[in-house]
Amino acid sequence: MSTPVLRRGLRTLGMLLITLSAISPASSVFVIAPGVLTGAGSGAFYAFLAAAVVGIFMAFVYAELGSAFPSAGGEYTIAARTLGKLPGFMVLGIMIVTQVLIVAVIALGVGQYLSVVLPGVSPAVVAAVTCVLAAIVAVFDIKLNAWVTGIFLAVELLALAVVAVLGLAKPARPFTDLIAHPVAPGGGPATISAVMIATAIAIFAYNGYGSAVYFGEETKDAGRGVARAVLMGLGVTVLAELIPVTAVLMGAPDLGTLFSSPNMLSYFVQARGGSTLDTVLSLAVALAIINAVLAIVLISSRLVFSSGRDRAWPKAMNRALSAVHPKFGTPWVATLATGFIAAALCFVDPQILTVVTSTSIVVVYAALCLGALLGRRSGATAGAKYRMPGFPIAPVVALIALAFVLYVNATDPVIGRPSLIVTGAIALLALGYYLVVLRRRGGWQLSEAVEEEETAPAPVRETS
Repeated sequence: MSTPVLRRGLRTLGMLLITLSAISPASSVFVIAPGVLTGAGSGAFYAFLAAAVVGIFMAFVYAELGSAFPSAGGEYTIAARTLGKLPGFMVLGIMIVTQVLIVAVIALGVGQYLSVVLPGVSPAVVAAVTCVLAAIVAVFDIKLNAWVTGIFLAVELLALAVVAVLGLAKPARPFTDLIAHPVAPGGGPATISAVMIATAIAIFAYNGYGSAVYFGEETKDAGRGVARAVLMGLGVTVLAELIPVTAVLMGAPDLGTLFSSPNMLSYFVQARGGSTLDTVLSLAVALAIINAVLAIVLISSRLVFSSGRDRAWPKAMNRALSAVHPKFGTPWVATLATGFIAAALCFVDPQILTVVTSTSIVVVYAALCLGALLGRRSGATAGAKYRMPGFPIAPVVALIALAFVLYVNATDPVIGRPSLIVTGAIALLALGYYLVVLRRRGGWQLSEAVEEEETAPAPVRETS
C-alpha cells in the first residue's frame, strides 16, 4: 500500500499567510497583551522586546529543523528524527492533545467579541459552530485556504494599524518615558523582576511562527520555503504586535486607568476613537479569532493525519486518519475529526482547557532546541537547506529562557504549576502507550520523508 501524500499547492507566501493567521497578532494584542501590561505596566515594552529576542533564537531553531524535515507531522517528526522515536512519540502525545484543545480555547474568544452584536448568545455555542465551520472549509484545497486566511489576515492587520495610529498620532507621553521611566500598574517604577515575569507571557503572544513546519509537504521548494516562512512570520508578528502595544502605552490618556480597566484595549480605543470604532475593532478581532481557528484546524489536522500515516494508533483508525481527499488532496478525515472534537471541547470549563495547554509549548520548544543541538552533532540535519547563524548560540540561549519560563510557571499555583503536572502526565501516558502498545507491535514506523518535486534547486550557502 502506497504512503498517503498531500498535494503540493503552496508557495512560501501561502504558507506565510496561514502561519500568520494561526499566530493572530490582533488576538495577541487584544487578548494576551493586557496580561503583560497587568504584570509589567509600561515596562511591557521591554517585555515584548525581550520576548522578540527569544523569538529570534527559536525561529532560527525552527527554520533549520523545518528545512531539514519538511513533514506534516511538524515537531514530533523532528524530535523523532533528532532525539529518537521514544522522545518523538512523547512530543506527539503532548502535541496531539494540546493542539486540538487550543482550537477550542481560541474559538471561545469569538463569542466574547461578537457579544457587541449578538448579546446573550452562548460563547460555547458560538465557539462550537466556529470549529465545525472551520473544519468544513479546511477540507478544501490548501491553496484556497491560504487565500481565505490571507483575506481575513488583511482585515486583522488593518485593525492593528488603526490602533497604532490612534496612539502614535497624538501621544499623551513621549517614547522616552517608556525607555527611561517605565511605571508599574500600581504606580512607581516597574521592576526588572516584573518585566522578566511578563516576558514569559509575551513569548506566548508571539508564538506560532513555527507552525510553518506543518506545511512542508504541501509547499514547493519546502526546504527553503519553510525557513523563509518561519523567519518572515516572526518578523511580521513582532512588528504587528510591538508597534500597537507601544502606541497604546504612549497614547492612553491615563496609564493608571488603562492598567485598572477590565478591558484595556476597549478603554484605549473608546478614549481615542469613540464607541463606534471600538465596536468595529471588536468585530475585526472576532474575525481574527475565526481566522485563527481555521488556520489552527489546518495545522492540527496535518498533525493528526501524520500520526495516522505513521501508524501510531489501531489499524482502522490509522487508515481513516491518513485518508487524503481525492479531489482536494487534503487530509479530510483528520480535518473533520479535529474540528468536531474541538467543537465538543468548547463546552468544557475554559479554566481546564487553559491549564492543559499553557505549558506544553515550552516543553516542545525545549525538545526542538535539544534536537537542533543533537541533530548537528549526529548529522541528522545535514540535509537542511537553511543553517542558523552563530550555532549553537540560538538553541542554548533559548533553552535558558525556556528554563526561566518553566520556573515562572512552577511558582504559579493557579495555572502554571497544575499545567506542568498535566503536561508531565500526558508525557508519561505517551511513554506508557509507546512501551506497552507500539513496542509490542514491533515499534513505531515513521514514514519516509516525502520527496520534493523532481527538479530540485541547487543547495544554498550556509548562513554565517
